[in-house]
Amino acid sequence: MSLITRRFEIDYGHRLLAHESKCYHAHGHRGVIDVTLFAKALDAVGRVMDFGAIKALLGAWLDEHWDHAFLFEQGDPIGEFLAAHQMRSYPLAFSPTAENLSRYFFYRCQELLQGSTATVAKVVFYETPNCSAEYAA
Repeated sequence: MSLITRRFEIDYGHRLLAHESKCYHAHGHRGVIDVTLFAKALDAVGRVMDFGAIKALLGAWLDEHWDHAFLFEQGDPIGEFLAAHQMRSYPLAFSPTAENLSRYFFYRCQELLQGSTATVAKVVFYETPNCSAEYAA
């Protein structure tokens, strides 16, 4: 099986309301997201999928929703503040940990890639250069 990986980089903010230490406070990260895809057969050009098409589908979603946005758990009062000040934000039904974000984006990628021959194998979400979470089927 052939596998390919496309890397995306975003800047985002978040906070973890149940965290016992520093991450309770609002802070930002330079997130790096590696999306690995596979296909049962290569296309006529010999690819799993064109890297430009991956960027157009998945990168565009990240740019629109997560890049330079504050990712927060629904019910967090910071959401009201962000909305009142017309700041970019993205509410989630869960705490915005690297583990949860990798899983969420895995399934978002599956939806975005419907109709293509590529399938998501895994998503690795780097919250920092030294810390990542991975979600795989």
